[in-house]
Amino acid sequence: MKSAGKGLHVNNVHNQDYDFSALIKSHPALGVHVKINQYNNESIDFADPVAVKALNSALLKHHYDIVEWDIPEGFLCPPIPGRVDYIHYIAELLQISHHDRVTASSNSSIKLLDIGTGANGIYSLLACQVYGWQCTASDIDQLSLDNIAKIISKNPALENRLELRLQAEKNHIFEGVIASDDYFDVSVCNPPFYASLEEALTISQKKRDNLAINRQKNSLNSTSQNTSKSNFGGQKAELWCNGGEQQFLRMMIKESKIFGHQCRWFTSLVSNSDNVKPAIKLLRKLEAIDIKKIEMKQGNKITRILAWTFLATH
Repeated sequence: MKSAGKGLHVNNVHNQDYDFSALIKSHPALGVHVKINQYNNESIDFADPVAVKALNSALLKHHYDIVEWDIPEGFLCPPIPGRVDYIHYIAELLQISHHDRVTASSNSSIKLLDIGTGANGIYSLLACQVYGWQCTASDIDQLSLDNIAKIISKNPALENRLELRLQAEKNHIFEGVIASDDYFDVSVCNPPFYASLEEALTISQKKRDNLAINRQKNSLNSTSQNTSKSNFGGQKAELWCNGGEQQFLRMMIKESKIFGHQCRWFTSLVSNSDNVKPAIKLLRKLEAIDIKKIEMKQGNKITRILAWTFLATH
């Protein structure tokens, strides 16, 4: 698997520093959030959710031709470079060359299922725009799907590429979403990480504290120093579930066996490295034909994609 620059996939356009001049031209609202830090570099306050959302809107418009992207207050605001990295690694898993990729302006036969898409819909949006794939985005939260529908309405090119499906049963992942006549090339998922609301709040507070310390060290020249703001938003379904990431992976793996003939590759991000071995053990017990662990590095952060299939390779 290929990586370069900041550790991101070699095909990731975010391997270089942000060109804030170009980004502000694409999305002028970003301008008020860009300041000079102590290293004499342009940056934003990454602890400010309004600034991060403005940066995301600029990145999505400038690099991916997605206009008027937005999320309701309190929902997760995803880091674009890391999210598109997942899509590039999935393309490599499917043996799709970046140079030979089908663009958003043409048709692709690749079908992606996005589990727990959230209000941001980021994986489906990026897969549609970078590779021209046909995407189905599912979530248990109707408000999240309604928000993505608004984004689609502002971007006509997405209308025939991105389908939304509500998962009505919160204890199911694929059942109720995959129809009997569906076949997907790949599924993607960023599972809830925390096992409870209390755990999520505790870790989020630690992140806020660390960002506040780093902000003081970097001394961003900003008049806004509201430390009560946090970019670590997120609704229940986005942040936590009973049993946390490990239990969610177990549920997903068990259910994937039932739909193994309807999806070429099932994949999921695994944030906690301790959850990889139990997941692989369960997959072997369920007789998965192929299992891959794909490591992704984003700066100092290392995460991984777990991929598995019940179909024989042709």
